[in-house]
Amino acid sequence: MGPSTLGEFMIRFEHVTKRYADGTTAVDDLSFEVAEGELITLVGPSGCGKTTTMKMVNRLIEPTSGRILLDGEDIAAADPVELRRRIGYVIQQVGLFPHKTVLDNTATVPHLLGRPRKQARARAAELLDLVGLDPAVHGDRYPDQLSGGQRQRVGVARALAADPPVLLMDEPFGAVDPVVREHLQNEFLRLQSTLHKTVLFVTHDIEEAVRLGDRIAVYGAGRIEQLDTPATVLGAPATPYTAEFVGADRGLKRLAVTPVEAADLEEPPVVRADDPAERAAATLDTAGAPWAVVLDAGGAPYGWVAADALTAPGADRSAPVRALARPMTAALPLGAPLRQALSTLLQHDAGWLAVLDGDRYLGVLTPAGLHGALRRATAADATDLPREEVALDSVPSTGA
Repeated sequence: MGPSTLGEFMIRFEHVTKRYADGTTAVDDLSFEVAEGELITLVGPSGCGKTTTMKMVNRLIEPTSGRILLDGEDIAAADPVELRRRIGYVIQQVGLFPHKTVLDNTATVPHLLGRPRKQARARAAELLDLVGLDPAVHGDRYPDQLSGGQRQRVGVARALAADPPVLLMDEPFGAVDPVVREHLQNEFLRLQSTLHKTVLFVTHDIEEAVRLGDRIAVYGAGRIEQLDTPATVLGAPATPYTAEFVGADRGLKRLAVTPVEAADLEEPPVVRADDPAERAAATLDTAGAPWAVVLDAGGAPYGWVAADALTAPGADRSAPVRALARPMTAALPLGAPLRQALSTLLQHDAGWLAVLDGDRYLGVLTPAGLHGALRRATAADATDLPREEVALDSVPSTGA
């Protein structure tokens, strides 16, 4: 279980054990590192030790043995209260003060750290705006006047108010409905891409762990069974326990963390929107293709055109292709996850979709190309080869 390569470590566990008086071992000889700016999701069933691990970082729980370093310093030597003021903490039930407004709730920690009230409230207003809550609308409200999703946003804003280097998040989105939860996850990913906090994120949901984590720590009974990237955990489970926990449908989950790459694309014939139909028909005839992608003069997708439309009886062979082209409704950017690609194909009942780099057309992704991309990504993790170097065995059709 080696260290991350994202940067210098911010959190380090060195042979940490937590054993209670009744003999229960919650965490057993745990050693791992979290890089600065890295988000690690701790995932596993109830009672496996993931929340205990997180709470030992801010000394809500004290380890029985071993030590925990925060930015190179042993936290055992730190004053617990001062330590907690330097670490953002977000829990499922939020824990907002019911008698304080949203703005004052968010300003709590900066105020405790000695900032003037006006300055603390100004910082709180900035953070409310950052998490998608208008301080002019929500700042003077009380927690019971907010929805569950809004309260969770306030909880995140409050945790960020003192600009802590580390965030501890204990199932923060677990108490809201699935639609709100997905929206909160999206917002948090947006925030993390800007703020680059070091985050330990506890969840029991493997899909949430896969979606959010730079790496995933899969917990068994007090131990980490595997600590690796989401793609590797799903594509090459290190132990039978991990394979069982991530599920038999881990290949489908893997779609969410496998990006579309240029090597996955096919290149059907291309014609220009201003080409005469006769020239486009000749291009398709030479290629033996039933359709072509239509690009505008700048190389951006305009649509697609069928060979039949170009050669139909009575068709004006001198007319520009744009007059016969159909709109291109199925497209996505290079680097988008395969899950988004599959969803787009199904949504549009399409046999292919265009892949773009900004406005520039690169090629098309077909269902076969999507399947090949997933197979190559999984094989790359198993063989430690770059994805583009993986050679796949062809699968014969049922008619072979």
